[in-house]
Amino acid sequence: MHIPDGFLSTPVWLGLDAAAAVAVGVVCRRAERGMDQGAAPRLGVLGAFVFAAQMINFPVAAGASSHLVGGALLTAALGPLAASLVLTAILAIQALVFQDGGLLALGANVTNMALAGVLAAWVPLRYLPGKLGLFLGGAASVFTASSLAIAELRVSGVGMSPGVLRTALVVFLVSAVIEGLITAAVMGAIVRMNPEWSGAPRPQGERRVLGVLGVAAVVLGSAGALLASSLPDGLEKLAENLGISGSAFAMLSTPLADYEWKWVSNPMLGRVAAGLAGIAIIYVVCRLVGQFMARGKAR
Repeated sequence: MHIPDGFLSTPVWLGLDAAAAVAVGVVCRRAERGMDQGAAPRLGVLGAFVFAAQMINFPVAAGASSHLVGGALLTAALGPLAASLVLTAILAIQALVFQDGGLLALGANVTNMALAGVLAAWVPLRYLPGKLGLFLGGAASVFTASSLAIAELRVSGVGMSPGVLRTALVVFLVSAVIEGLITAAVMGAIVRMNPEWSGAPRPQGERRVLGVLGVAAVVLGSAGALLASSLPDGLEKLAENLGISGSAFAMLSTPLADYEWKWVSNPMLGRVAAGLAGIAIIYVVCRLVGQFMARGKAR
């Protein structure tokens, strides 16, 4: 789902970088109005949980894998504005620290997943309460983001045969259905633990929910990362079918690239260390985002 550098033409990635920067700025200003200091831990824990869940790839169809994107889950738990900010922070750290998604293509990934994907999730979540809204929100967010990625490749001049396009759409549709099921299941578990959970900053019993999600994030980011499928994700598989995989390049090299700590000699331990380091980084950054937004409201 993360577009690397080298896939999009300069006008496309440059235009999306500019559009995403403006849109995220607007989201920040509006998010300040409803942000409270009590929301900061929630942003941190949910950001860490989504990051950890994104590390777990599972097989879907046509030799491809998928993973949770989390836009709908964050929208249901935090509201659309905070969800966009958290997912933007995750995508930025993934690009800067883990070389997952390009730096030049960051605006495209933010537009697809943190902006359009969250908006697509918000509509059914707002108008269809319960599990149906959660399922449709999760499915809509992923299918919207993946469809935009395909459109951006086409606008960049990447040709696609009808057969390759159909295969890609099937993979993304299956991924969307799974996203919807996971979103409904996780939010259902949250509500069972705390029936008063909502978009409010401090619902009663929040600590228990955040504690469980924090433990789940650590488990997913360590033991779970070792069980992830080695199959390429939907976008990587599409790139292979299109013959453009070799066009991808990285603008920088980091010790945590590809979610492996290069300074750890044992590959298995290296993946665990990278996962835990990522969880810690995401938690701190997303919590700081919440605190910054709350202080902006107070000014």
